[in-house]
Amino acid sequence: MIGYALNISRMAKQITTRRRFIYNAALAGVGLPLIGASGFCNGDTSQQNLQKQNPDNSNKLGIALVGLGSYATHQLAPALQQTKHAYLAGIVTGTPSKIDTWQQRYSMPDANVYNYSNFDEIIKNKAIDIVYVVLPNSMHAEYVIRAAKAGKHVICEKPMAITVDDCTAMINACQNAGRMLSIGYRLHFEPYNLTMARLGTQRVYGAIKKIDTGFGFTIGDPTQWRLKKALSGGGPLQDVGIYSINATCYTSGQVPTSVIAQEGPKTDLQKFAEVEQSLSWQFTMPDGYTAYGKSSYAENYNYITAYTAKGDFGLTSAFGYNGQKGFTPDGIMQLPAINQQAAQIDDFAQCIINKKATIVPGQLGRRDVILMQAIYESIYTGKSVAIKMPDG
Repeated sequence: MIGYALNISRMAKQITTRRRFIYNAALAGVGLPLIGASGFCNGDTSQQNLQKQNPDNSNKLGIALVGLGSYATHQLAPALQQTKHAYLAGIVTGTPSKIDTWQQRYSMPDANVYNYSNFDEIIKNKAIDIVYVVLPNSMHAEYVIRAAKAGKHVICEKPMAITVDDCTAMINACQNAGRMLSIGYRLHFEPYNLTMARLGTQRVYGAIKKIDTGFGFTIGDPTQWRLKKALSGGGPLQDVGIYSINATCYTSGQVPTSVIAQEGPKTDLQKFAEVEQSLSWQFTMPDGYTAYGKSSYAENYNYITAYTAKGDFGLTSAFGYNGQKGFTPDGIMQLPAINQQAAQIDDFAQCIINKKATIVPGQLGRRDVILMQAIYESIYTGKSVAIKMPDG
């Protein structure tokens, strides 16, 4: 079994300046380098012409975004104007009408523009080192595997895939191709969530007695792919609930041993005809306490709290692209704001350049898919489900 216990070798006791903190971690945790914190907010397009002004990207790795939806458009592309070790080199889209806008905005040559039919030709393009898969969940496995076969390193958005078998196939494809695979877990680079990991795993306020976390929002367009089970794999658990699962693991430094879960009632039977509207779960942790979680497409909440004998610590705004807020028994957390996506991408580029392992690998993504599938199994059976991780 993969060693998931978080092993943080050092961290400053107070994070009040834009410093680099270093964690050494196994797969359950978030120990990682925090790349130079930026004052820019995510989604800021004020530097969208930076690539035109600084065309020399010879020392950076080229990234192609596969899928040009909202996240790629409003988060990843702007973040790639702030990265130091990677740049936006290409796009892959099934919507021809988007191409001119992207090419003009980011000075992208025709040779670096692909569609889903000719995607495999990317193997010939030496300007593209990394493929970032930002497609509906059910398409992740296919394009990660195709990218690996084309000789490209891969970042895959969360959740890694819909099934555990797909996750394993993705891991194997990248290993067989000698390419690196990373999952788009941006919060593993975010100061407030890093602090949650430090406080919990180092038992700064003593052993954790309980964790309570949740992430939900009111979903809009009833025709979107997130509400189609064949594309999403499920409802809010696949979309935002995974953040709560991930946070439980990196705050505790542990992987749950069992779970019992419940689906909530549906108030809109048309919108939620194929997926759950809300759900909740209770993980049993190795230390014996319970970690409570919930997620919804009809309520707004976004938090994590860890309870200890010496007081509670947590984030009242935990999982967004910015605006994190936190507290400890010693007072309010005051930490720097960063562009999470830029930090995430830069770290992966440095892993490739320096031939070091990413701290958000495919095995971590597979772990979370295993946990989500256990939650669904418990809902379907009405029973507690034991959780077992693979050996490799």
